[in-house]
Amino acid sequence: MIVKPRVMMQRKIRVGVLFGGQSEEHEVSIRSAQSVIEHLNRDKYEVYPIKIEKSGTWFFNDFQVSPEEIFFSPCVLKKTFDVIFPVLHGPYGEDGTVQGLIELAHLPYVGSDHLSSAMCMDKGVMKDMLSGAGLPTPKSLFLQSFDIEKILGTFAFPLFVKPARLGSSVGISKVHSKEELFSALEESFKYDERIVVEEGIKGQELEVSILGNLDPRASLPGEIIPTHDFYSYEAKYLDENGARFILPAKISAEKTREIQELAIKAYKTMRCEGMARVDFFMEKGGKLLINELNTIPGFTSISLYPKLWEVSGLSYPSLLCELIDLAIQRFNRLKPKMYAFH
Repeated sequence: MIVKPRVMMQRKIRVGVLFGGQSEEHEVSIRSAQSVIEHLNRDKYEVYPIKIEKSGTWFFNDFQVSPEEIFFSPCVLKKTFDVIFPVLHGPYGEDGTVQGLIELAHLPYVGSDHLSSAMCMDKGVMKDMLSGAGLPTPKSLFLQSFDIEKILGTFAFPLFVKPARLGSSVGISKVHSKEELFSALEESFKYDERIVVEEGIKGQELEVSILGNLDPRASLPGEIIPTHDFYSYEAKYLDENGARFILPAKISAEKTREIQELAIKAYKTMRCEGMARVDFFMEKGGKLLINELNTIPGFTSISLYPKLWEVSGLSYPSLLCELIDLAIQRFNRLKPKMYAFH
């Protein structure tokens, strides 16, 4: 009798997709997570949704749980996950808080660590870091009070007023006159105690997706042409005709290389790993200015982070696969030092 050798089936990787959150970007996070869950390869991954309601209540597979049960239970939920995929935008998700929690649980996770996430979330810290590294950024002012005279003495109109620690253009105003300034400041201070005032730049809005840990690579750049006064929350998520995208951007090969190299320098300066989207302005003379980095960019079906990788030759499912691999690789690289006591 011939005995056939037993074939060992490789176990699927168990991915916890963490989404929702307590920020003003809660709904955007849900849409991003739906897209991620839809595109994860079920032949390779078991997918476990973890939702955080706006109230702060956590749900795992539709059952209410605590973060302690998810990440620190010695025998139940913690053993469910091989890697966590945070698809959270804004405070209490993209700002290092959740990243620190997952690090305490000694689990791999997609995206930048707690420090990089916190630095990129705060536009003031981010711009100080980029400027300190000699990288070009728009002229900015960071305030904790309604210092209108200082603003008027620093900037010409139009200018932008933004909360320091929020994304998706929530709380941002484009200000065209002194009469509009107070209400713009009032709007931004609703969301943060520290705000950013920034010069208005005339030129193209360009974005680049970055992927990788210590040796990252850049996608082809894309251009955003808003149909609104600027690329506001409404233009991004509520108006299906709020912007037009040129993917890839119609710029020279030389300028493409320049923006990719600058994006990677910004990524490394901010100590990012896994992924980030780097947003630029390009003035009419061709000068590039780094606007900001987003460590958990949008992942909806129309979001530019995955779209830019698609036009660069990397499909959405393959992108998710590489991000998970990068998370596990970083964990294994750092584990001997960070988790030696565990």
